[in-house]
Amino acid sequence: MTSKILKSILTVVISILLITLIVITGVLYQYFGNVQQAQLKDELSLAANAVEQLGKDYLGSVESDRYRLTWVAGNGEVLFDSNADISAMENHADREEIREALTTGTGSSTRRSATLLEQTIYEAISLEDGSVLRISVSRATAIVLVLGMLQPIAFITLLAIAFSMLLAHRMAKRVVEPLNKLDLDKPMDNDAYEELSPLLHRIHAQRQEIKQQMRALKQKQDEFEQITGNMKEALVLLDAMGRIVSINPAARSLFSADTSCIGNDFLTIDRKQSMRQAVNTAKEDGQSAFRAAVNGREYQFDLSRIGSEDKLQGIVILAFDVTEQVNAERNRREFTANVSHELKTPLQSIIGSAELMENGIVKPEDTPAFVGRIRKEAIRLVTLIDDIIRLSQLDEGGEMPHEELSLRVLAEEVCETLSDAAGAKGITMEVSGDDGVINGVHRLLYEVIYNLCDNAIKYNVPGGRVTVCVAEEGDKIRLSVQDTGIGIAPEHQSKVFERFYRVDKSHSKQSGGTGLGLSIVKHAVQYHHGKIEIISETGTGTYISVEFPR
Repeated sequence: MTSKILKSILTVVISILLITLIVITGVLYQYFGNVQQAQLKDELSLAANAVEQLGKDYLGSVESDRYRLTWVAGNGEVLFDSNADISAMENHADREEIREALTTGTGSSTRRSATLLEQTIYEAISLEDGSVLRISVSRATAIVLVLGMLQPIAFITLLAIAFSMLLAHRMAKRVVEPLNKLDLDKPMDNDAYEELSPLLHRIHAQRQEIKQQMRALKQKQDEFEQITGNMKEALVLLDAMGRIVSINPAARSLFSADTSCIGNDFLTIDRKQSMRQAVNTAKEDGQSAFRAAVNGREYQFDLSRIGSEDKLQGIVILAFDVTEQVNAERNRREFTANVSHELKTPLQSIIGSAELMENGIVKPEDTPAFVGRIRKEAIRLVTLIDDIIRLSQLDEGGEMPHEELSLRVLAEEVCETLSDAAGAKGITMEVSGDDGVINGVHRLLYEVIYNLCDNAIKYNVPGGRVTVCVAEEGDKIRLSVQDTGIGIAPEHQSKVFERFYRVDKSHSKQSGGTGLGLSIVKHAVQYHHGKIEIISETGTGTYISVEFPR
């Protein structure tokens, strides 16, 4: 802005200086020309009077370097000339000033030289005898006047330019200084120039609008970050060049990255060929999907193309942890296969015994044994079906009737029910501890204690002991079942609660178990928001603890 002010002032000063020079030169030139012409007329008038009185004698006595006198007869013949030989001069009858003098008594004319640097002024007057006396003088043109003034003009111009530059600098500084001090953060608090008031009001309005838009944008960004930050799913946004625009905490954990990866190519955090192909497919087809194992878990990756007016804007990568789903599918397949196998075994035994009896192959005295076998396998089949139904109900997670129950009372009922089975192996059962009153489902809690105690008896040694203890620990109630049985090896302890899992399959068949007891325990405890802990060593027994919230 300072340079523009300086240029403007210099332009104005130089323009005014040139215009002034032209005007003054023209005015002065015209003024002095008029003065010279009037003086020339006076000189001519005096010379005409002297010629009429003295004739050619007067003209011969006149000596002047400035003026030229010429006497011309009425027919144009030159009678006398103070500066030239009249014999060599042509007739002057056609000269403008001569014609005017012969016609009107006086005449004037001005003629320029060939170089345009000089012009001659002519004044003529008619005498009484009909002749014409002419006087002339040479003067420089305006061009010569200007050329003669070049030095002072140049000096004045340089002085004017220097002064105008100084003045412009100071003026620009005074003009710009208030502008430089403007506080655009608070435009309404400025008091610089009244002319700037509309601009400052507009800036204020725009700043308010920008602040409002920034607040709205910040709010939406915070909402987006809160939503994506609390997402369990991994979310990554890429631009059209494949650079990371946004990555939520779940995605950073999944790809072992941090916030410094934003702005970098996505391939810097995931170089898998499957991901690269999925990104290219999403760019071309609009979407793609694949599954991959990451850090020991299974993830479903869904990629979608973001476009505007058929132009690629970016890619959205969404990753879901489907490990539980995959495991559930695998467990379902395994459960279906196990159920089929477990149901098939007693049914084959029942069908085989029935066919033998139907075909009369069984001797009459052996019939009770075959009937007993059929009854035993049928009971086993019904028990298995009941366990499967119970697990299905627990998987569905439906509401069941709750009531206030004492875990100690339930444990005593279970021990009473299993007393015959324990007595058959010489096993002693003992219940101790607090009442442990909780709000729960009677049938499920009963089955938890029953299955734990039943396993403790089945896998115990003859003459062993089973101890059931209920302890109230603050806001928790702990139910523990400890036996002196064969124990569970460490590699099997994390799997004993899986469906149809048996540590010793031969012993399980002898004991008649379905392989679903501990799985029912696990699901029933989870239904009551409890936790299970198992401590066991081979040959020393097993300790299983179940912790319930009050």
